[in-house]
Amino acid sequence: MIPLNLAASRDNIAALPAAAFVAACALVFTVASFWWLNARRGHLKTWEPHSFALAANTTKVRIRFPLVLHNTGAKPIVVLDLRLSFPDEPSSVLPLPWTTTRDRLRPESDDGLRLPACFAVAGRGADQLFVEFGAPFPSFVPEARDYKVRIEAKLGHRLLRHRLLRRAKGGWQHLVTFPLRAAHITEPGRYLAYSNSPHDLTKDDVRKANEALAGLLNKLEEYQQGQGKDGASGA
Repeated sequence: MIPLNLAASRDNIAALPAAAFVAACALVFTVASFWWLNARRGHLKTWEPHSFALAANTTKVRIRFPLVLHNTGAKPIVVLDLRLSFPDEPSSVLPLPWTTTRDRLRPESDDGLRLPACFAVAGRGADQLFVEFGAPFPSFVPEARDYKVRIEAKLGHRLLRHRLLRRAKGGWQHLVTFPLRAAHITEPGRYLAYSNSPHDLTKDDVRKANEALAGLLNKLEEYQQGQGKDGASGA
């Protein structure tokens, strides 16, 4: 017959692995929860804009988009730079750099011009921005058709990772790709806001856009010819 105290000790020894397992699970859950809530690095997301503003003349082009940047993680994400690229266009069409940030889509004299500056998107937060891209012509000469455009960003933690790995530079990170429906642009010489929806684009809009953008291209060619003549006469 087994003494009572010996039987109890055996039961306690048998219960130790189960208790240790439960304690380990609780510790893992606590650490994982803390990491998920406070230290997890997320991704920066944005979506296709429903509208845009554009102006183009013989010397420059400006395009403005309303964007919402959402940080899916717990840690802040620092945005160092933005640009607008055209992945399906010839290499002569260079990406348009970030030129300003505004406080509204419709271009107006008091629309809160701010020069490009680094900013942070808080963990699990979202920020609305009206970002303007642009460059001197002829980097991008719009035609009355759809363009595949891509918004890209340089992010602080990515740049730091590249430096720690002794790489040359942190690369551009894809945020969103969408069609820019340039057939909405009926008055390129004025800085106006347009819809980017395919559903409210009429045949009359396309006709007006073709005429206006063809006229812009003719003006650009005449301007470049004039610049060439001035250069030849100066030489």
